[in-house]
Amino acid sequence: MSLVSSPWALVAFVAAMSVVSLLMSRKVVTVESFFKGVSVGIEPSLLTLVLSQVTTWIFARSLMNAAILGYFYGVAGTLAYTFYYLSFLTGGFIVSRMRADHAESVQDWLGHHFGALGHWTYNSVIALRLLSEVFANLIVVGLIFSTAFPTYENSGFIAIVVLAIVGLLYSARGGLQASLRTDVLQMVIFLIVFGFAFLIMINGDGFSLNAVLNAEGVHNQGSRPGWVLVAVALLQVLSYPAHDPVMMDRGFIAGRKRTNYSFIIAFIISTICIFGFGMFGIQAGLSGNGYENQLLGTWQNMFGPLVYFLLICSLLVSAVSTLDSALASSARLVIYEFGIGGRTVNNGRLAMILFTVLGLLFTLFPNQTLFDAVAVTGTASMFLTPVLVITFLGGRVPRWAYLISWIIAILGAVAYVNRQTELVLKFIPGVHKYDQLLTICCYVLLVGFFVCILGSLYNRPVAKS
Repeated sequence: MSLVSSPWALVAFVAAMSVVSLLMSRKVVTVESFFKGVSVGIEPSLLTLVLSQVTTWIFARSLMNAAILGYFYGVAGTLAYTFYYLSFLTGGFIVSRMRADHAESVQDWLGHHFGALGHWTYNSVIALRLLSEVFANLIVVGLIFSTAFPTYENSGFIAIVVLAIVGLLYSARGGLQASLRTDVLQMVIFLIVFGFAFLIMINGDGFSLNAVLNAEGVHNQGSRPGWVLVAVALLQVLSYPAHDPVMMDRGFIAGRKRTNYSFIIAFIISTICIFGFGMFGIQAGLSGNGYENQLLGTWQNMFGPLVYFLLICSLLVSAVSTLDSALASSARLVIYEFGIGGRTVNNGRLAMILFTVLGLLFTLFPNQTLFDAVAVTGTASMFLTPVLVITFLGGRVPRWAYLISWIIAILGAVAYVNRQTELVLKFIPGVHKYDQLLTICCYVLLVGFFVCILGSLYNRPVAKS
């Protein structure tokens, strides 16, 4: 046990994982394999699709969010974040409907219905989403190594830079194809280390499933904010997957039947994993073994060195895995969707470098609340909900209604970021930030549905007499 109790064991684990990932990410030979993950015309297998979907959604930020929400709000908090994983079902439905319309991507579908307006509004939101994925996962890496090396100044930032470079190197080497290959390995590693840690926890003397399922959390309002967040998740779950390019990119690279199965299986696996990891946060709250409200410190005090080491390894694996997927999607976004530069591998690599640098700069911002990144991009994406619902039902949403829906969603995201300002508090009061978030989501949906329904009725073809 003395070996895994040393913080240098984490360094050794990261080094080994990095070497294996670099070896697996063979150098790309075609533009198609770099941007679309296609290997000489052969589509990814069902296993590759499933494990790639799961590992890119069970990323470090999500694991920490589920655990932190469980710690503060009990089972309600963990359930709230778990409900976001219904996105696999709604996302699979969205992909299926778009492919039935012969679309090859979300941008392709939006461009068909809304032209250039559909492209730039959507791409602006997913650019924000990709940046949030890069910086939020790097923040988790920084938290881990700051805790592991408390006496070393800037240890967290050094770890952030090193992991960012590692992720960039093997992502730039093989693009989306490399991401798919390494996702499989990384998911297998994650399932092993997480499963082992979970079994040790539930077999421990202080664990009670009944206590976990009835936990109220350590927050002074108990589980109430967690249940509010459940409502937020249910309101966002239709639009949320549509603005995730990592999920959507994987929805158009294999046959429709295989893709449909991959979304369903990925939903089952990821839901079990995310709720299971959230239970570590709930158990930390029940133990009363707090450490200045810092979850990592609480885990250190609660569990033995082996379990703690395995938990941290789970977080690191998921962080690196999500980083490479986000960079692969950023290359496709910049080159294919924004049309900046020719469709060459080198230009894709330059786009990856750009997003890596911007993600590193975001880690320097003072607000590093992990769920805020989810809330902001999730709110910004809600302009898609009325558009998708009405269009799928056969209505025709005009471009002016689409634009108003997008504007109100962006204003909602900005309002959440500035929720403590006097102006926002006049319109969106609340005793907790999640109360404000729920109010914002309701405003966005009400206005969005109103203008889209109004526009659809106005655009309804007149029957010939």
